[in-house]
Amino acid sequence: MGIPANIQLLYTPVQPSIRNADDNVLYREYAPHAQLTNIVYCYWQLKTTQPLNSEFIYRVVADGCIDVYFEPGNPPENYVMGFSSKYTEFSLGNSFHYVGIRFLPTMFPQLFRINAAELSNRYEALNAVVPGMSRFIQEHLHDQLAISDMVRMLDGWLLQLAGMVDFNADNRLYEAMDIILKKAGMVHLEHDIDTGISPRQLRRLFEYYIGDTPKTFSKIVRFQQILRAKPSVQSLRQNKLFFDAGYHDQAHFIKEFRHLYGITPTRAFDRE
Repeated sequence: MGIPANIQLLYTPVQPSIRNADDNVLYREYAPHAQLTNIVYCYWQLKTTQPLNSEFIYRVVADGCIDVYFEPGNPPENYVMGFSSKYTEFSLGNSFHYVGIRFLPTMFPQLFRINAAELSNRYEALNAVVPGMSRFIQEHLHDQLAISDMVRMLDGWLLQLAGMVDFNADNRLYEAMDIILKKAGMVHLEHDIDTGISPRQLRRLFEYYIGDTPKTFSKIVRFQQILRAKPSVQSLRQNKLFFDAGYHDQAHFIKEFRHLYGITPTRAFDRE
């Protein structure tokens, strides 16, 4: 396929675990076909196992990815959520079922020749962005199928599509991403990233293929590294994690974390 394989080796985007007082909300991730692992991070399912006593607010934290999602009970309702530079909250009511596809950074624009910046910090009807994929979901996926069957069918559609796409494996973009990912987002953009093009040109590549600037992407990679580490509340207070992660001080760390997650680090990791 001609696509860089190191993104999926270096980057594991994390979303918060679901906690619900009634334990009636299920969130699960499913691996894609082996030949899609450098394109799709995962398929996911979010559903209630029975109606909840109150409205459910679902928080999506910044992860650098683009997602397609739909309701199997109403497949014409399918959407794409672009790169988000902050957390997003959705009010889902007290009964819901969603299935989604989480594309690794740069892969949605590679597959569909879409400028990622046009989708950033918003969601759009998939039919207005990728009508062919929207039509496939409407015509083939529904709530009578098991999730394993939906995954298999999405695998097949994406494998066929990927086989026809001429991927632009621009070394300048992917070398810069490689540096950011290997340094866990703790980079000095002017000194650490030298891929043979100007900062302005690099910014254009990032905005088209990722949806935002190298600086914003680096912030999210650093934030995601902290989520994967799952520090305890005690270690947050005692070990000065914010210094190790490249933040200037605790106030800077808390402010940026809240912007990307929606709550303070102490509250977030107390929930894990």
